[in-house]
Amino acid sequence: MSAAVQSYAAVDLGASSGRVMVGRVGPGSLEVSEVHRFPNRPVRVPEGLRWDVLGLYAGVLQGLRAAGPVDSVGIDSWAVDYGLLDADGALLGNPVHYRDSRTEGVAEKVWASVPADELYAATGLQYAPFNTLYQLTAARDTAQLRSARRLLMIPDLLAYWLTGEQGTELTNASTTQLIDPRTRDWAHGVAKRLGIDLALFAPLRRPGDPAGLLRPEVLEETGLAGPVPVTAVGSHDTASAVAAVPADGERFAYICTGTWSLAGLELDAPVLTEESRAANFTNELGLDGTVRYLRNIMGLWLLQECLRAWGEPDLGALLAEAAEVPALRSVVDAGDAAFLAPGRMPERIADACRASGQPVPDSPAEVTRCILDSLALAHRKAIQDAQRLAGQGVDVVHIVGGGTRNALLCQLTADACGLPVVAGPTEAAALGNVLVQARAHGLVGDLPGMRRLLARTQPLTRYEPRGGTQRWRAAQARLAGT
Repeated sequence: MSAAVQSYAAVDLGASSGRVMVGRVGPGSLEVSEVHRFPNRPVRVPEGLRWDVLGLYAGVLQGLRAAGPVDSVGIDSWAVDYGLLDADGALLGNPVHYRDSRTEGVAEKVWASVPADELYAATGLQYAPFNTLYQLTAARDTAQLRSARRLLMIPDLLAYWLTGEQGTELTNASTTQLIDPRTRDWAHGVAKRLGIDLALFAPLRRPGDPAGLLRPEVLEETGLAGPVPVTAVGSHDTASAVAAVPADGERFAYICTGTWSLAGLELDAPVLTEESRAANFTNELGLDGTVRYLRNIMGLWLLQECLRAWGEPDLGALLAEAAEVPALRSVVDAGDAAFLAPGRMPERIADACRASGQPVPDSPAEVTRCILDSLALAHRKAIQDAQRLAGQGVDVVHIVGGGTRNALLCQLTADACGLPVVAGPTEAAALGNVLVQARAHGLVGDLPGMRRLLARTQPLTRYEPRGGTQRWRAAQARLAGT
C-alpha cells in the first residue's frame, strides 16, 4: 500500500446493529469496506429496556482485530443515550434505551420549570420524549444518578474504555437539550433551573480533536501495534452522515435514512423562532460551525417492525409487490409518537388508517406501500417546512444511509418533493467518520473538499420527479384533515 494512503477504523453503531468499517484515504481516493458486523439487541429487564453495551464493546474490539493496522479510530452512534460512571470510573448499570417508558409524562414536569417556548429559544431542540434532558429528569431520584460522578454519551463511553480518557463530543452533546446552539457551549441557565449538574459531563470535544490512545490492554486484545490514536468525529451518526452528503453548493436538502428519517437543511446559524418550535424542527450541531436543521421522522423503523411481525419475508419481492399497489391509497403520519414503541406495527398502521376513514391495508404489500407513501409525504412536508422556516431554497434532495437501497422510497420522495433526488452514499455515517479522521491527519481539506471527494469516488443514483405534485398535495391535505 502506498505510504500516501492511510487506513482509518470507523466504528458505526446503529439501533439494530454495529459495524466496524475500514476507510482508505489517499490523494483523490476514498474507499470503505466492512470488516465486522455485530447485532445490537436491546434487553428488557425487570426495570425496563436497556442497551447491551458490553456486547457492543466486545463487537468493537472484535472489529478492531479484524481491521488490521489502522492510523486512527473514530466512533459514532445514535444520540441521546448515556452511561453513568462512579467515582472510580466504573459503569453504573446498563445504559437505558431511549425507547424505555421512563420518560412518559416527564416533559410536563420540565416545562413547569422551563416552559417549552423558553427551552426551545435556549437550546433549539425539538421536543422528543427521549431527549437526554427528559431522561435525566426521569432519573433524578434514582440511586444510580445520585451515585454518578460522570455521564458519558454512548460513543464517548466506548472511547473511554478504549483509551482511559473522558470527553463529550459536541455534535452528540447537542442532542441532550443542554447545549446552546448559538454559543456551541452548555446552556448553563437551563441546567441550573432544572437542577442538572453540568459537572457530570466531561469537557467538550470537537470533531477532529484527539481523544486519546488505545490502552495497552486494548492493543494486546486487538493485535494492533501502538500507538493508535482515537479521534473525535461527528459522534452523532447523523452528524457524520450529513458530513458525507456529496452536495455541490448550499442549495440542497438532505434525508438521512435508516431506522429514522432525518430530513432538513444545513445552515450557518440556528432557527429559534416560535414558528420553528411549533413545527418541531431541531437545531443540532454539525461540522465546521454548521447547524443541522431537521425534523425527526419515524423512518424505516415502521417497515422494520412490520417485517419482524411478518417473519422476515424477502424484502425485494415485497417491494416489487408494493410498487404495484395503487399510490397514496392510504397514508399515516410517519412522525406520530404512536409508532415509537416496538410491537404490533401492522395492526397499529391499520388502526391509524381506520381511524382517519381511509381504506385499511390488509396485505403486507399494501401495508408496505402505505409506509413508503407516508414516508415520502413526510419527507416532502419536512423539506417544504424547512425551506420556509429557514428562508433557504433548495434545488436537489440528497438521500444518504440505508434508505438509498430502497429504490421505491427514493423515487417516491422525488415524486413527492417535485425535486431530483440523488441517492448515496449508503455508508454515509462511516464515510463521514473516516473523512473527519483523515482531515485531522492532514489528508483531506475543508467540508466542501470532502464532499467533492465523495462525489468523485462514491456510486450515486439520480431519480427525477414524475407526474407532478398535485396528488401529493391532496394526500397531505387529507392527512391534515383539511
